[in-house]
Amino acid sequence: MAKNTSQFEYLVISRGQWDSDLPQDEIQHAIDDFYAWYEQLLEEGKIKAGQRLAKEGKIVSKQQVTDGPFSETKEIIGGYWFFLAGSLEEAVELAKGNPCLARGLINEIRPIDPARASAFEVISETPLQSS
Repeated sequence: MAKNTSQFEYLVISRGQWDSDLPQDEIQHAIDDFYAWYEQLLEEGKIKAGQRLAKEGKIVSKQQVTDGPFSETKEIIGGYWFFLAGSLEEAVELAKGNPCLARGLINEIRPIDPARASAFEVISETPLQSS
């Protein structure tokens, strides 16, 4: 039986902060391990390059522009990249290899939807309907 070789893109968002009790040398070790893991996945074609994000930013809405990105620590986004995987479950397995997870960071994985948005379909921005 032929194996499904279709690859889909998954946005990986690195969130959170390092565990507060970690010494700087242990954090640096985790960062070094991350880059070795990341470069291996690049060589294997399982990841597309992303970037770390700067600390400063702005939030733009119809009401105002405010400093950001977010005031709550749990919402800090440190960077992003893209997994190339056959399924969300496969992308999750790739993320489990990230050495930074053991030291406090979190990865959010979101499938990239190639379809254009439509006001007539339920999408992530669609308000919840009350019953």
